[in-house]
Amino acid sequence: MNILITGANGQLGKSMQDVSNNTKDQYFFTDVCEGYTNLDITDRMAVESFVKANEINCIVNCAAWTNVDAAETAGGIVEQLNAMAPENLALAMKAAEGLLIHISTDYVFGGEPYNTPCNESMKGTPTGVYGLTKLHGEQRIQATGANAIIIRTAWLYSEYGKNFVKTMLNLTATKPALKVVIDQCGTPTYAHDLAKAIFDIIEERKYEGNYGIYHFSNEGVTSWFDFTKMIAELSGNTTCDIQPCSSTEYPSPVRRPAYSVLDKTKIKQTFGVKVPYWTDSLRICINNLNKSC
Repeated sequence: MNILITGANGQLGKSMQDVSNNTKDQYFFTDVCEGYTNLDITDRMAVESFVKANEINCIVNCAAWTNVDAAETAGGIVEQLNAMAPENLALAMKAAEGLLIHISTDYVFGGEPYNTPCNESMKGTPTGVYGLTKLHGEQRIQATGANAIIIRTAWLYSEYGKNFVKTMLNLTATKPALKVVIDQCGTPTYAHDLAKAIFDIIEERKYEGNYGIYHFSNEGVTSWFDFTKMIAELSGNTTCDIQPCSSTEYPSPVRRPAYSVLDKTKIKQTFGVKVPYWTDSLRICINNLNKSC
């Protein structure tokens, strides 16, 4: 089986490289930056050509515009990357009778005051351009009729690139005091865990007849404040005075979801995916970062 990973230079793309070492399948890692085979997924003809030339059977789309605040003023490029490009990938897989696995986000929620874990049937009510374009991407994929699995995730972090965990590791080690919002709740997702879940779905060939939308994040619930407290505790950064604050103290162009905990029942029951608890995965990530220092 030939598998194309788009956005290979991102957190999830690099994590997919880590988990896909021991397989008989052939993986193709692409991006639009140096070090990878270049593939512009906003170019439909380029996508179709690559798929045909390499006889691709499955695409895992890890590429997206993910800067939530900048999306508000970035213009049409956000819709191109988050909605039109996934449609290109879906059409290519439909023509090849293959599978698209597309990564979406908890930001498709936010407009409704949900207070129980969000399941896949709940209406998407995004509050900003990022969430809206990601929802459009889901809709465009489904409209193609391609065989597709859409996985919504949240609060992604890893050993790679820029992310909340690495930022807070630095701040709690260098700042005497820090304020972090406590009125936004969700669940962190270790990119390695998500990559492993995707890899297992592909490797075990359980996807046939199980297309649709799924949710994946780590288990448990926390706020950004409590997330930061745990990051500091696990890293031994005990001198920083971390205090809770309201999101109104940090004005943003986007109103972020106040509660976007994802219900993982469907993905666990359908694919037998095992979901680690968020603090267990955070401990692994921080230990790995410490080893690399």
